[in-house]
Amino acid sequence: HVQLVESGGGSVQPGDSLRLTCTASGIAGHANYMAWFRKAPGTEREGVAALRMSGGGISYGHSVNGRFTISRAKIDNTVHLQMDSLKPEDTAMYFCAATGDDTWLMDYLAPSGYGYWGQGTQVTVS
Repeated sequence: HVQLVESGGGSVQPGDSLRLTCTASGIAGHANYMAWFRKAPGTEREGVAALRMSGGGISYGHSVNGRFTISRAKIDNTVHLQMDSLKPEDTAMYFCAATGDDTWLMDYLAPSGYGYWGQGTQVTVS
């Protein structure tokens, strides 16, 4: 049974920072890619950041590039999302996503590439 657990969301003021953490368990082998997506009410789901876990590439959404950093934790199948210089428009539910070890992605930020999803953690900037 695959489970993704997110933590670290909260309510902050503009300019503040938050760090989200996601741990995936139950994936056979390892997660080849892990990513963060977000969705605010009335908007489409947006790719925020994605990482190929085995020393590959990183991709960021245009609206967060330069402010957010995704990194692999020392714990297997765990990623962090460091969010700096937060803006009110960053307010959303943030979801972690992961692939199995047999998945290869061309577009790291395409939601359709990810088979496993967490329940989400709310980030509010106001």
